[in-house]
Amino acid sequence: MTVLSNFFPAHQSIMEIEISRVRGSSPREEGARIYVSPATQCGTIGGGQLEYMAIDKARSLLRQQSIEVPQIMDVPLGPEIGQCCGGRVELTLTLMNQQLKQQRLREEVAEIAKRPAIYLFGAGHVGRALANSLSLLPVRPVLIDSRKEELALCRADIETYLTPLPEERMRMAAPGSTFVIATHDHALDFLLAREALARRDACYVGMIGSKSKAARFRHWLAGEAPELSAKDLICPMAKSVAVASEDKRPEVIAALITAELIAALNQGALVQKPLRSKVSEQ
Repeated sequence: MTVLSNFFPAHQSIMEIEISRVRGSSPREEGARIYVSPATQCGTIGGGQLEYMAIDKARSLLRQQSIEVPQIMDVPLGPEIGQCCGGRVELTLTLMNQQLKQQRLREEVAEIAKRPAIYLFGAGHVGRALANSLSLLPVRPVLIDSRKEELALCRADIETYLTPLPEERMRMAAPGSTFVIATHDHALDFLLAREALARRDACYVGMIGSKSKAARFRHWLAGEAPELSAKDLICPMAKSVAVASEDKRPEVIAALITAELIAALNQGALVQKPLRSKVSEQ
């Protein structure tokens, strides 16, 4: 169920507000939208006074018997409205008909399908916390485990897979996918990490664990697959996040890993790395 497929049927009259033009600095980009009903709204165009004014205007239009729309609001983001972004935005307000609603629903489904997949191997405490954290972001988390009872504990609205062979799911992933390995079994972690590194096309490959676990994996990989490089494995995870934390609660660990994952996705980290002949001991 998408966000808009829940919102649209619940409200008879809806005004769409879209940032149709930006000059200078703006709290959101062109194309950002918020949907306004007489009592509530869905989405955001950046908050602040700009959004307040736009919602007020939209509800004023919804109260009218005859609405001439689309309508345009040209708003300078300066001291006069108490929002000092320094730019200027043009908003287009449109009363939604059924045709426009269906178009936006199709666009939302297409956008979700294009989101980068993040495969979470292991539905334990950290895996479930990551599922919760990532479910709020524009990514497609997939939680995979061989334990039915652990998967059942996941409350996030994401894809889940129960399989005795998680490495097969890894092989099926599209190029540029992200892999987080946090199972209940060190041997399985090592097997999955090797499988992910062998692809040589992942955006990010991370494995839960300490520096000593990473050292053991490097030693193991040198014997099992010396053609692969452990340099492309992130372990411990979240070490690139500029926060020193000794807090081991799953939710805190998940928050730090989430920040690292989003940074990796934005940078396209580790995509199309060349094959190395030796395992790094760094």
